[in-house]
Order: sequence, then C-alpha cells, then structure tokens
Amino acid sequence: MKPIKNIYCVGRNYVSHAKELNNAVPTSPFLFSKPTHALVEANGQEVVLPGDQGPVHFETELVLHIGKDYKEGMNVDELVDKMALGIDFTLRDVQSELKEKRYPWLLAKGFPNSALLTKFIEFPGEAACKRKNFSLFKNGEQVQNGNITNLLFDLQTIIDFSAKHFGLGEGDIIFTGTPEGVGPVQDGDSLTLHWGSETLGQSIIRLV
Repeated sequence: MKPIKNIYCVGRNYVSHAKELNNAVPTSPFLFSKPTHALVEANGQEVVLPGDQGPVHFETELVLHIGKDYKEGMNVDELVDKMALGIDFTLRDVQSELKEKRYPWLLAKGFPNSALLTKFIEFPGEAACKRKNFSLFKNGEQVQNGNITNLLFDLQTIIDFSAKHFGLGEGDIIFTGTPEGVGPVQDGDSLTLHWGSETLGQSIIRLV
C-alpha cells in the first residue's frame, strides 16, 4: 500500500455523539483534517500522547482508504479498497477554547499520534459493513460501540463532499465519525479495537 496522503475526518456524524457533547447536529458534512505526522499504528506498542494540556479523549471510528483517484459518479464500493479502525484523539479542553474563539481545531486534533490506526483489511463493501459493529475496549471494558447504519451522512455523501471541496485520490483516508461514549484516557490504559469479534489493533497509552 502506498503512503497515506491526506487525512480527512468527519465531525459530529453520529447524532448521539453530537448530543452527548451538547453540540449542534450539522445539516451538511462537517470535515477537518490532520497532518500525516498524527498517524501511528495500533500494533501493540506504547502510544505517547500529551499529558499536560488537559484531558485527551478517545473517539473511535471506521476509517476508509481510497484506492484510486476519484471521478464523478464513482460509488463507495469501487473507490474504497481497504478499511481500518481508528481513534481520533482530541485535546478536549483545547478544543473547547478554540471553539469559543471560533478558531480552527488543529491544535486540539492534529498533534503527533492523534490519529491511531489499526491494520488495514480488505473493504467488504458498504452493505457488509452495515452488518458488523465496531467497538473500543479500554482495559478490557467496552466503552464505545458503533455501526455505520447510524451515520448522519452516509459513506457516499462523505466521499462526494470530500471530493468536491478538497479533492480525493489514491492514498487518502477518511475517519467517518464517532458514536457516543467518548471519554478520557489515563496513563497506562490498554485500548483494543474490534471489528465484530475480530481484534484489529491494540495499544498502551503513555501520557507525558
């Protein structure tokens, strides 16, 4: 697989998550991006996150890998070749301050290791994805559980919107949004990401 190019993230794409943070539910897709320096693989290793800027929250998401350059009219199943699970780590206090000032979210979302990714697996198609849940276990306890049937904006809408406004090509990835249940990590937490009953990735958190 070629190196990942652009990292797009969809915010507030599950109504339940928007409501749990008392955020307005968007009426069109709401996207932000992360730098490639944010990428880190969940392969059992320690992941170092900032421990001096307030709580770091986990946000578990289905992640799409774009396998070819987008052309108008392409559908999800012909454009996406692989998928993974990811965690969009967020400095929540920093994000709240940025929102109050109406500043971009990059400081809260783009720090090193803020885009945790499991291994990629073959994309089985959108219909098949709707038949499986993804979940996050923290220290052996399930803390998030989601299914893309509950997306506010479905995969095709996300892809078309991303392509129109930012461009979309081979090697780009899209974090598709997180369900409810987000919360803070602590130093030493073990995070395990599951696709159905299959474990796709695991990491230990180190706050420094």
